[in-house]
Amino acid sequence: MTRDTDRLAPHPRAIDRRSFTTALVAGLAGGLVGGLAPTTPAFAQQSAQSFPKWVETFRARARARGVSDATYNRVFNGLKPDTSVYAQDRNQAEFTEQTWQYLNRRVSDWRISTGKQRARQYAGLLERIETAFGVDRRVMLGYWGMESAFGDVLSNPAHMKPVFPSLSALAWGDARRRKYWETELLNALVIVERGWGTPQEMTGSWAGAMGHTQWMPEVWLNMGVDFDNDGRISPFGKPDDALAGTANYLVKRGKYRRGEPWGFEAKLPMGFNTDFADNKTRRPLSQWGEMGLVTVEGQSLGGYDEPARLWLPGGPGGPALLLLHNFYAVRSYNPSSNYALAVVHLGDRIMGDGPFVTPWPGGERALTLQELQEVQQRLTAAGFDTGGTDGRVGADTMRAVRAFQQKAGIAPADGYASIAVLTALRQGR
Repeated sequence: MTRDTDRLAPHPRAIDRRSFTTALVAGLAGGLVGGLAPTTPAFAQQSAQSFPKWVETFRARARARGVSDATYNRVFNGLKPDTSVYAQDRNQAEFTEQTWQYLNRRVSDWRISTGKQRARQYAGLLERIETAFGVDRRVMLGYWGMESAFGDVLSNPAHMKPVFPSLSALAWGDARRRKYWETELLNALVIVERGWGTPQEMTGSWAGAMGHTQWMPEVWLNMGVDFDNDGRISPFGKPDDALAGTANYLVKRGKYRRGEPWGFEAKLPMGFNTDFADNKTRRPLSQWGEMGLVTVEGQSLGGYDEPARLWLPGGPGGPALLLLHNFYAVRSYNPSSNYALAVVHLGDRIMGDGPFVTPWPGGERALTLQELQEVQQRLTAAGFDTGGTDGRVGADTMRAVRAFQQKAGIAPADGYASIAVLTALRQGR
């Protein structure tokens, strides 16, 4: 795919978003893969014997998309559908987290420190992406950390599996969403036909999301960018194509605006009617200012006409966020406000900003990297498999924590690695 960047004006340096004055004066006064969100599907009752017949029937669809028989045979010869994806889809809502828990687990010490290393290591690449697409490097670092732990999970078979067995199983067996999965399987076949990827190297999540920023095949095919100029588009290996393609997605589909912040933390006046914080109603910042809001540092919002929505992600008494256009551009990658908040907050923390000033109601501080490693080590020693002891909390660690919470009588048994869990482990409960 040809890079469509010539019409974008250059942006020579990173933008300092945390300072409200700098961000608004520079960005406002002057003027992912998303969308899956599948629910529990009604899977067709298929027999193993019917899969080969389906493969042969589906060949005509592939031919119509320009996929040769040679490529089709290369992909499907010996392929068995990975029907374990059905259980994966049903179990997506396994854990329910409050926003502060969601952020603590994802905007962790490990991600922040590793992100700082990647920011230094890839400063030149991030500079070129900012210049070409206008997307702030902190947003790209936030996506990279959220989607693949900065590429760290891409070689881990516990997290990544061949996508063709998964997509084939879903296209064959998901009666409710068959059209969607068939289209993504065809997109993946076209990628192989173009020589951008091989069936063996195309590994990803159970749903087929691949690479550093977890592209679905449709995003790879239509939003991908050959940013390293090696003649093919790939979200694997070097992060160049993955990050540039994601920036391209944000600009073209999310309508990301160069030079504008995602939003900022605000301070509400005493007695403020929180019904206005519906995360839906847009008002000019100056109008929010007339209602008594200021930045969390106390700066007036007067004179700024940029429309914003007010969101209280932790409820009354917690952080109050005024969300600008680019927050929703970030959210276009995955239709979850908690996800988008984690992306932008992680990026801000990597670039040196602090945590939210206002405490979360009912929240607690996040465990440090060393404390999380201790939790994992103690759980593993007690017979609860965490899938590793590196301080990164994934589904395996959450399941282990929940099992321990149930055994130790810690309520709620929500899988969150809390201070209470660490204390109970140290006490040998």
